[in-house]
Amino acid sequence: MSTVSVLFDAPGPRARVRNRIISGVTIVIAALVVWAVVAKLSSKGQLTEAKWQPFLTANLWKTYVLPGIEGTLTAAALSIVLALVLGFLLGVGRLSQVGFIRWPSAVIVEFFRSVPVLIMMIFAYFLFALYDVFPSKYLALAGVVTGLTLYNGAVIAEIVRAGVNSLPRGQGEAASALGLRSGQTMRAILLPQAITSMLPVLVSQLVVVLKDTAIGYQITFVEMVRQGTVVGSSYGNYVPALIVIAVLMISVNFALSVAATKLEKRLRRSKRAPAPMHADAALEPGD
Repeated sequence: MSTVSVLFDAPGPRARVRNRIISGVTIVIAALVVWAVVAKLSSKGQLTEAKWQPFLTANLWKTYVLPGIEGTLTAAALSIVLALVLGFLLGVGRLSQVGFIRWPSAVIVEFFRSVPVLIMMIFAYFLFALYDVFPSKYLALAGVVTGLTLYNGAVIAEIVRAGVNSLPRGQGEAASALGLRSGQTMRAILLPQAITSMLPVLVSQLVVVLKDTAIGYQITFVEMVRQGTVVGSSYGNYVPALIVIAVLMISVNFALSVAATKLEKRLRRSKRAPAPMHADAALEPGD
């Protein structure tokens, strides 16, 4: 049984040879670029053993790196939890059949999706400082969490709305025939099924939350990237410092993705679920 691609024509023998040649040339060019960059950095002394030596000392990790990791993970964890709660509330609100719930939810979602995260962080930071909402040592954390929660909560609301709308219409009709109210249908039938299909897109958004904590350096928040630049400034090893921070960020993001993938597989084994959503479907403008 032959497989037919609906996205593009299958390449013939000549096209396959041409594609291999182009791929080989691209790999060679990329390797040359990497070699040139490494050679340039080596000539500047950024990759010498002495530049990496500070990372073998406990003092550097205790003073700079570990506080940055703690700040990033704390802000990300709080923002993820709050954004998920806000996103599900707004997403369900946008799906409500009651107008005074649906329209305010839609306005809130569209507003916070349109405002840059950094603007919300700065605004929240100075607003909290003006009215002494939080102690001074928590002002930066509160500003970062507020900005990330509002923006990502709005995005997650659209993911929830798209996930529920992607379910077969018969699900809601069957629930209505059984006499379930709209709230019961949403809570007991639609959301449990939609969550599994939304999971890949939600994971992508949660990774964005983790990475966007780096924006908090603008309001003096202590996080991994900021601490990496501080290490580079203190020890004169900017390139090794940023490489180490990049490896740590990649490791945390990879761990989050792996955990979510295992959760998704477990959910799919436990029940028959709809196909995963694509990210584009979650961001389609709604009514």
